[in-house]
Amino acid sequence: MVLVARDAARLEATAAELGGQYGIAVETITADLSERDDMHRVAERLEDASRPVDILINNAGFGLHSTALNPAEVDVNTRAIEVMCVAVFILSGAAARAMKARGRGQIITVASSSSSIFSGNYSAIKAWARTFSNSLALELSGTGVTATALLPGWVRTEFHERAGINASKLPGIVWIDSGKLVRTALDDAAKGRFESVPDWKWKVAMFLADHGPRTLTRWFSKKLTNSRKH
Repeated sequence: MVLVARDAARLEATAAELGGQYGIAVETITADLSERDDMHRVAERLEDASRPVDILINNAGFGLHSTALNPAEVDVNTRAIEVMCVAVFILSGAAARAMKARGRGQIITVASSSSSIFSGNYSAIKAWARTFSNSLALELSGTGVTATALLPGWVRTEFHERAGINASKLPGIVWIDSGKLVRTALDDAAKGRFESVPDWKWKVAMFLADHGPRTLTRWFSKKLTNSRKH
């Protein structure tokens, strides 16, 4: 297993935990995926034929509450695009080349249910990730390599706390267990599915957002965006 993150101490702690619990070798790469040099360094590791990576999971990201109307928030938005778009493009391309040469492999890109609504730049970024993953899947058809876009809703992780999102008032039904999400995503990727939605309730929500009246989606998106301003 190869883990990539910015926090070297946390990386090493996680590697030690996984290695001790499962008896596996864990390699760590300290990298900031908003920096191009770090992106290319990880891409080189993905293309190392002597140490093949069978599954790439594009999971780096962070939440956004910013607006294009605030010039002070330009930097955080451009950084988000680097981490969740440019890095996904570069690393997926490197992995796809190496996997195609071997005739097997899986690429999972964590997009979001937000990709089907209009909630600021985060929705736009995740819509790009979803579209890119689907396009890559088509390009890789017949090669033995698959690309799957993961489209989760609200998952019980530290993401919301770190993003400053108060999720305490959300009803229990909207939440997805992280273990269930991971199992479903890996199973869908192994089956070569283009998209993975890890729970029936979010499958329904995504269907309505994708195929329902756009006026309804815009209304919901506006309500959600306004609720996060308070």
